[in-house]
Amino acid sequence: MAQKASSEVQNEAMRIAKATQKPGQTKEQTKLISQGIEKGIAEYKKQQKAKSRARDKQKKQEIKAKQKALMQEPAAVPEEVKPGNSVLPWVLLVVSWAGFAGYLLLA
Repeated sequence: MAQKASSEVQNEAMRIAKATQKPGQTKEQTKLISQGIEKGIAEYKKQQKAKSRARDKQKKQEIKAKQKALMQEPAAVPEEVKPGNSVLPWVLLVVSWAGFAGYLLLA
């Protein structure tokens, strides 16, 4: 499952290996160092992709949580409206007593 590094990465790795080359170092050693740098770059990219996926997953979970909270919020609204409905029984009580008093006065 080893992936071939792009030519850009290979060139960059070779440039870095040559820049850090010590006197007396053979071309084979420089090539091995370059390959190690390529592997390091590949590993770094793999880690960054994993971190990116984790961030995306976290964002999606946060969005779902916000949506779930918004969906549950309208259910809480009728509970807040309940105190306004407590006026109706009192109005009906007053009307019924007024009607009862009116009936007694007329009878």
